Amino acid sequence: MPDDLQIHERAALSDSEKSAVREQLNRLLANPFFSHSKRFPTFLRFVIEQTLAGDEDNIKERTLGIEIFGRDADYDTASDPIVRVTAAEIRKRVAQYYQDPEHVNELRIALPSGSYIPKFHWPKGANDPVLKELDMAAAATLAPADGHPAAHPTAVHRHSPVVLILTFVIAGVLSVGGLFLWQSMHRSALDLFWGPVLSAKEPTLLCVADQLQYSSIALRDAAEPTHQVVLSDNLTAIVIDDLSAIVKIAGILQSRGKTYTLKGEGATSLADLRNGPTVFIGAFDNAWTLRLTNSLRFHFANNADMSQHSIVDSMVPAQTHWVVDRSVQIATNNYRDYAIVARFTDINTGNLSVIVAGIGRGGTIAAGEFLTDPVDLAQIKREAQGAGDKKNMEIVLSTQIIDGQPGSPKIEAAYFW
Repeated sequence: MPDDLQIHERAALSDSEKSAVREQLNRLLANPFFSHSKRFPTFLRFVIEQTLAGDEDNIKERTLGIEIFGRDADYDTASDPIVRVTAAEIRKRVAQYYQDPEHVNELRIALPSGSYIPKFHWPKGANDPVLKELDMAAAATLAPADGHPAAHPTAVHRHSPVVLILTFVIAGVLSVGGLFLWQSMHRSALDLFWGPVLSAKEPTLLCVADQLQYSSIALRDAAEPTHQVVLSDNLTAIVIDDLSAIVKIAGILQSRGKTYTLKGEGATSLADLRNGPTVFIGAFDNAWTLRLTNSLRFHFANNADMSQHSIVDSMVPAQTHWVVDRSVQIATNNYRDYAIVARFTDINTGNLSVIVAGIGRGGTIAAGEFLTDPVDLAQIKREAQGAGDKKNMEIVLSTQIIDGQPGSPKIEAAYFW
């Protein structure tokens, strides 16, 4: 907990405090971390309103599953982790929200790990005795060692102008040097992964999965939009779920001023890959992804009838942990999906390749989220530092799919070289 915040421990909140919590909740839910979801705002609003009403006893996993997700009263919480997965995702998004310096002094809403009952942290007031004590301590450090009042600022004119100039120059050099040192030591997790791509002179290519799915297209009448006309066509379509990863990664590139192009895997040639860095999105519907990962430690595999898809560790080929059974996937829409994210220099093109690919579509969504989320990328940063900051990396992720929606990605294995 930050030093300038204090947790509210009283059993009951005043009406003004409740209003402040609701206002902060509205600010939180208006943020993109929550505004693009239906489940997360509903969950967070429910537990907060129950807490404000003094009904914390209603905030239990089974109750949340019934009230928020429409589960039956006797549903098995052990086999259906939707409440736990959603709470974990909310905790992560709340943490991301408060990492923004703009929100650091706001009232904080927290969902402690292992609990579904929210806690509220109020910023300390300007008259807080602890802050006063800190201010007094800071003032004491500015006093001269002999305890006498500091000399008047005009005393500085007694020094030679040359001495002053040299002092300012040296201070400036030290400040700049210190800044570069600080930046090198505190390099962001996002820069650690995406830095080599962003610093490349050539534009980045986004190679996305495409499928010839339609032989016709329905177009709407401009004068009467409810009226549709079906025309013959031969469409190259992008899977809608892959758009999540495409938009997130394109946003990273765009925000850093990096130019990029977008091509379907069927239209991408080896010559295109030799022109600069490439981000490959999708696995079993992107031939380039399968080709490039086939020689890596972790790669995709399937049985003959395509009923089972997996990620294989070439160092432990007998392991069968990362498998998706397509019959379960289709029948229930509740399963565990797996993905590969990687960044390496391809020996065939000499350029950087980034892999963002799940076995199923939910896995690709989770992979795109992982590689654009500072909290998730911090895990890669720690793993990379522990491995000696090697340039190439490959990570296997898993995510729980519930009603077709992926939860938070989790690292299953990592390899650096």
